[in-house]
Amino acid sequence: MQTRKEQKEKTKALLLQKAYQEFSLKGIQFTKTLHIAKAAGVAHGTVFVHFPTREELLMQVIAEFGMRIGKSFQETLADKEEGNVEQVLSIHLKVLEEFEPFYAQLLMESATLPKEVKNQLTFIQSGIAHYLNRELQKAIASKAIRPLPLSFLLNTWLGLIHYYLMQRDLFAPGQSVIAAKGEELLNDFINLIKR
Repeated sequence: MQTRKEQKEKTKALLLQKAYQEFSLKGIQFTKTLHIAKAAGVAHGTVFVHFPTREELLMQVIAEFGMRIGKSFQETLADKEEGNVEQVLSIHLKVLEEFEPFYAQLLMESATLPKEVKNQLTFIQSGIAHYLNRELQKAIASKAIRPLPLSFLLNTWLGLIHYYLMQRDLFAPGQSVIAAKGEELLNDFINLIKR
């Protein structure tokens, strides 16, 4: 028999999962808390027991995305001596592929999102920059890649990925653009920055 606390945690996790799905399918601006409650099979008021506002729910979904990226970096890159920029970018692609529908919606709707949500997305990208910079410095020291400013490298990479995500119907109609084009994008990008 589950305790009340366990049931509450389970309901919160279910709401986060359903919010992610609904935001991905309907779009962030068009998804209402009522849609999320219905998808989760709970009363509408239950959403607000766990998340005081819709924005808080959205922030938690984005936080989960950020935690997955951070965890993937930590597990894969722990204590490696040799700089491996390609590995950082590959990890980034792997997590983006897992969250692709939601992340694409974030990109498309970013101009209309609350400032707090935009700040959280910027914070996640700062985390990516941290790991990328760490590996970049090692790779530059070993002369594996050209000495490039982190801002150029990160902004070029994000710009490339974001362009493909925004144009996914052109590059991979009806499927994941990261699954279809990710390896090609990664290889082309690495070839551009190699010595």
